[in-house]
Amino acid sequence: MNLVVSNKVADEAIFRHTISAGEPYLFEVKEGQTLRLHDLEGNQAIDTLFYNADAPRERYDPQRTLRRQGNVYLTTGSVLYSNLGNPLLTIVADTCGRHDTLGGACAQESNTVRYAADRRHMHSCRDNFLCACLHDGRLQKRDIGANINFFMNVPVTPEGGLTFEDGISAPGKYVELLAHCNVIVLISNCPQLNNPCNGWNPTPAEVLVWN
Repeated sequence: MNLVVSNKVADEAIFRHTISAGEPYLFEVKEGQTLRLHDLEGNQAIDTLFYNADAPRERYDPQRTLRRQGNVYLTTGSVLYSNLGNPLLTIVADTCGRHDTLGGACAQESNTVRYAADRRHMHSCRDNFLCACLHDGRLQKRDIGANINFFMNVPVTPEGGLTFEDGISAPGKYVELLAHCNVIVLISNCPQLNNPCNGWNPTPAEVLVWN
């Protein structure tokens, strides 16, 4: 963990929006701006994807990102690389300390496999991603890849497996990222109710942007 407190003042943000519990949100951050993802009530997983807004086929690449930093978790100093090997964003402040890159986004299929057949109808992060893409028009189903789960706790077991555990976040925790290009930010404020990633209770999250 590399905990770093930001000097940004919320009242000075040029953009501020609260994402309702379990809902999607798609917006753009300009090159040189700083984005804060704010866990308002604690233990809320914020599933996120990033794209180059000027050429959306260039997007966050988990393999390049993890290989270059030599760590499966993200924290202050982590650079998020694209599928073309370019830096998209850098984490410049983090009061939570560790963010998941392996657990993926919940979906109808994974809810069925992991939990029970009667969970298939439940709303999911993949549904959120697709709904936001359809509304925006720049992204399609084929553009949904492996995402980052900010504030989510997915430890890797000694055997190489994954477990979904209680979060290590808390009310008011945040992570800030500096954009190295114009970036599309695609968020699912996770609606998951079947594991402790959201404390069994999805809550609102906030995004803020500074010049």
